[in-house]
Amino acid sequence: MSTSVMNRLRDLERELARRMSESRKKDEYIARLEHRLDERDASVRHLRNEIDKFRQVVRPLTHHIMAIQMSADDLVVYGNSGGGGGCCNGGDHHGHAAGSSFKGRPTRQAISAEPLRTTDPLPIVKVPKSSKSRELIKGAVLDNDFMKNLESTQIREIVDCMYPVEYASDSIIIKEGDVGSIVYVMEEGRVEVSRENKYLSTMTSGKVFGELAILYNCKRTATIKAATDCKLWAIERQCFQTIMMRTGLIRQTEYTDFLKSVPIFKDLPEETLIKISDVLEETFYNAGDYIIRQGARGDTFFIINKGKVKVTIKQSNNAEDKYIRTLQKGDFFGEKALQGDDLRTANIIACDPDGVSCLVIDRETFNQLIAGLDEIRTRYKDDDVSERMSSTNKEFQNLKLSDLQVLATLGVGGFGRVELVQVNSDTSRSFALKQMKKSQIVETRQQQHIMSEKEIMGEANCEFIVKLFKTFKDQKYLYMLMESCLGGELWTILRDKGHFDDSTTRFYTGCVVEAFDYLHSRNIIYRDLKPENLLLDITGYVKLVDFGFAKKLHNGRKTWTFCGTPEYVAPEVILNRGHDISADYWSLGVLMFELLTGTPPFTGADPMKTYNIILKGIDAIEFPRNITRNARVLIKKLCRDNPAERLTEVQKHKWFDGFNWEGLRNRTLTPPILPKVRSAIDTSNFDNYPPDADSPPPDDNSGWDVNF
Repeated sequence: MSTSVMNRLRDLERELARRMSESRKKDEYIARLEHRLDERDASVRHLRNEIDKFRQVVRPLTHHIMAIQMSADDLVVYGNSGGGGGCCNGGDHHGHAAGSSFKGRPTRQAISAEPLRTTDPLPIVKVPKSSKSRELIKGAVLDNDFMKNLESTQIREIVDCMYPVEYASDSIIIKEGDVGSIVYVMEEGRVEVSRENKYLSTMTSGKVFGELAILYNCKRTATIKAATDCKLWAIERQCFQTIMMRTGLIRQTEYTDFLKSVPIFKDLPEETLIKISDVLEETFYNAGDYIIRQGARGDTFFIINKGKVKVTIKQSNNAEDKYIRTLQKGDFFGEKALQGDDLRTANIIACDPDGVSCLVIDRETFNQLIAGLDEIRTRYKDDDVSERMSSTNKEFQNLKLSDLQVLATLGVGGFGRVELVQVNSDTSRSFALKQMKKSQIVETRQQQHIMSEKEIMGEANCEFIVKLFKTFKDQKYLYMLMESCLGGELWTILRDKGHFDDSTTRFYTGCVVEAFDYLHSRNIIYRDLKPENLLLDITGYVKLVDFGFAKKLHNGRKTWTFCGTPEYVAPEVILNRGHDISADYWSLGVLMFELLTGTPPFTGADPMKTYNIILKGIDAIEFPRNITRNARVLIKKLCRDNPAERLTEVQKHKWFDGFNWEGLRNRTLTPPILPKVRSAIDTSNFDNYPPDADSPPPDDNSGWDVNF
């Protein structure tokens, strides 16, 4: 081998050694950076825990002031947030917030708007206005972080319905602490915004303010004073919500009517057609655009929503395409693509001068939807309900309120208390007795909601849902005798630990999935999932509590009331588009994120900021490094913006590969955390509350006389 070659080899070896040394240094540097990131993550978790401990001693000065009336389940159940409230299923009620805390810690508050009248909606009154005013209102709405998410038809109707109001200089337009139901748009003048008598900002024309009030009844968080004479446009919450509901119902009816005219859809049940209508996407084509080309492969089905198209066929021995016919609104094409025949047999060309709008669905979405709807859950059968109720009624049918002995208080809230009780003749077990003041139920018109909660809980026969055994009443209170879960709130354990690992989160998520499967198989939507509403029984299994927001839906139908806990509400709830059980799957994704990180993905300084973050979507959220890829993928599939696209067959996802679902259902799976419960009367996992200082029931029957 020549000297030059040898020298060249030595040079290459030296260069290789140098590069390997540099690579090792870079790896060491990256390792140091990763170690520093891990230290910072640990520091953030530590600081979060320290803040939480501090909150146990000092209550925040700026406690959420989101509502004025406590509803039935603002009562803290076993020390939980009292988030429910049974205030979404009917009746006239107001937004509410729990005012209680567990062991001194402020709890997240669930809120609710008054229910919308779906059968007899309020009339919409259009108010004449100049084109200049219309453009100003529209511009203000499109410039607002929340209202810009509304559909163009909804914005147009809001502009139509806004009415003029005027305020003289120095007048108070909105007063901090007052209850609000109106949103305003400034047209002329200048206003000053203050909080606690401290100046915050000045607003001029073309701005929206007070928008939280159109979602639900809430206290104003700032004062807005006219600095000059002002001209404004206003709209009431009921009008706004009627517009939102009406446009959604009209669209749903129109789309399902379209689908009924398509041969492959005509035999499908109404609820399936409604689901398909929810995933139809509107696509626009300009005149002359080829929507479909003959010979091309495709998997998309189209319904014409607006405009006209022409159908042509290319003939082998003719240069010109042969015209077949013209299609217009309500006509459809490409239906064979949904069944697998993906070779297009004709051209479809937009021929309307104003363009063509089509409703579109692809084969994958269609197949996923049909497969999901066709899967019949047989694990839970309706006859179990009567069997469970029969045996329960037999055991407790002769039990009287006087047979119960109160031992301790597990929770206190706006409507009463939850007491730990035992039956005088049986000291081997304990129960939770929830008591609610009839007068307050009547005052806030919650009668129907209490009955709905009683019905849903009384019929529930699921190991992952707290059982209701019997109800009582006296002159002053309604009572619910329930299963006692002495392991405490999952919320408290999460805060103590900072966050859970994959395995622990998988177990608790699995418990919730089982509870949801049971409820959803009966068309019951839960609507207030959060760690505060998950209690551990003495074995460490999680049970769902607080059914104040639960509602039984008609097949395929939606409900329209804004309710839930701000960090957990789904986009369609915020935007008043109507929601169904898909909203529960959104909240399941949020729960997974919070269990894995200690913080929900969507959090803002106030509810409106939180809602705006939610509307930006899960893809705008930065996932911490400790969330594994499969967990991240599942969370994103659960938190899809389109409710119909959310994953409902959670058990089949990769994140649950190897998980022992049978062991979970049979309760043979060992829970990740075993609570310390020494006896049937051990309340050490709950706060200490003073004894009930309320006066005994009056002689007369005050409040609500009901067959409870």
